[in-house]
Amino acid sequence: MCLTRPQSLYLVAMLILSCAKKDLRGQSTPSADGHTYLVIAESPGCASSVVDGKPWPHAMGVPGAVPAGRRQLSCADGSNEIQFEAKRGQTFRFDYWGP
Repeated sequence: MCLTRPQSLYLVAMLILSCAKKDLRGQSTPSADGHTYLVIAESPGCASSVVDGKPWPHAMGVPGAVPAGRRQLSCADGSNEIQFEAKRGQTFRFDYWGP
């Protein structure tokens, strides 16, 4: 199947727009109270998680307050270290541990 030039440009524009606001590690949504939260929605098999060097006290899927800014997440044993951005006033649902 061949696309015309306008069809190709439209397809490229749609792909760019659809990915423009997607975060690699998850998605952010406005929090109900304006505070900043993290939800760890997926685990790569960690017995427990650590956020910014401190044990994460919340169960998987349960939001917990975090400071806005760049956060560091890993398994308690130090494996699978990942960084992500927690935006002020948002709930960040972390769901991708991949590369």
